[in-house]
Amino acid sequence: MNKKFNTILFVLGATAFNILITILSFFLLMILYANLFARILPQGAQAWSFPFIFIASLVISFFVYKIVLGHLIKKIDVEKYFDPIIRSRYGRKKGE
Repeated sequence: MNKKFNTILFVLGATAFNILITILSFFLLMILYANLFARILPQGAQAWSFPFIFIASLVISFFVYKIVLGHLIKKIDVEKYFDPIIRSRYGRKKGE
């Protein structure tokens, strides 16, 4: 496998991981809401629960993705296995 193929697989895997974390956090927050807050909150506040839970799950998935990606980058030599996704317009010389 070459660097470009590794990069494509990494981007696809990272995207699938991010979507999975978003879905899991959404369902966990919905379960938490249904068991704890649905009985306590008034009817007007319950209408705002779905958008709030959706946005909270996106934020949670962003932070989990950032932490996991940080640990992965520390363990793997990124320049050795992956091709840069965005290249500089100005060709930098190697060693700079």
